[in-house]
Amino acid sequence: MSDPTSSPPTVTLKRTSNGALGDRIFKAIAFAAGATIVIAIALIAVFLLVQAVPSLMANHDNFFTSSRFLTSDGDHLAFGIADLFMVTVLSAGFALTLAVPVAIGIALFLTQYAPGRLARAFGIAVDLLAAVPSIVFGLWGIFVLAPQISPLAEFLNQHLGWLFLFKEGNVSLVGGGTIFTAGIVLAVMILPIITSVSREVFRQTPIPHIEAAQALGATKWEVVRMTVLPFGRSGVIAASMLGLGRALGETVAVLIILRSAAKAGHWSLFDGGYTFASKIASAAAEFSSPLPTGAYIAAGFVLFALTFAVNATARAIAGSKVN
Repeated sequence: MSDPTSSPPTVTLKRTSNGALGDRIFKAIAFAAGATIVIAIALIAVFLLVQAVPSLMANHDNFFTSSRFLTSDGDHLAFGIADLFMVTVLSAGFALTLAVPVAIGIALFLTQYAPGRLARAFGIAVDLLAAVPSIVFGLWGIFVLAPQISPLAEFLNQHLGWLFLFKEGNVSLVGGGTIFTAGIVLAVMILPIITSVSREVFRQTPIPHIEAAQALGATKWEVVRMTVLPFGRSGVIAASMLGLGRALGETVAVLIILRSAAKAGHWSLFDGGYTFASKIASAAAEFSSPLPTGAYIAAGFVLFALTFAVNATARAIAGSKVN
């Protein structure tokens, strides 16, 4: 009879050679897949830089401070990104300002207030906005939205014109082809991205945290304010950065709305002009000569770096620990 005080026998599990080999193969495949993305991004950056350098060397203006973008004479280039940067940042920033509060409100409604069946239907409806082609948004913005918001634009210009954002721009407010209109359209376009990510983050709020707040007698809004919003803060910020990256790179819709080639530079929402993406798309006919093409590639490299920085920031925030 065995001694009841003795310890039970230990069982040693040995990894088979086939299992170890499978792990190494899977690790190598996963590493190759990840490295492929990194290498592809690096090669894109190198390609853009190599193609842009000759044009930058032949440029007769300061690339970062000049507002001109003259490339019609292949032997005499004078181009800069000051206006492109201004219109891109202003339109994307205005869109983000409009979209984030609405997206957070929708996400909170779908996760905290709406019944399950209604939440699913509303969630699908919001997600379907992401399936609408950009050109449809652009046509809707210039032919439907712009005439409707012209009175609002005139009101803001008349009563808040002392603020640089609402002062007189270089585009008629009646026509509607302004950064103001483009920003509203971009806000609608990035709304599904921000809403979807925020909704998933809010759903991950720990149930014990919510129940603890309810046990203390907190109202529904106090539960949201004390538990849901603090838990989802980093996710909402990351979602906003992803939406900003989408807005920075939008091309067709912005090109249709901001069709004025007039000089910008007022930092007004009632300016016209071009973003980086729309400027490159509008000049496809000039891509037959190396130097003019390189000028637009240089602008594209700046947009690439800007978008990469925004998305890298979003990724870093999303991966950070929630405080």
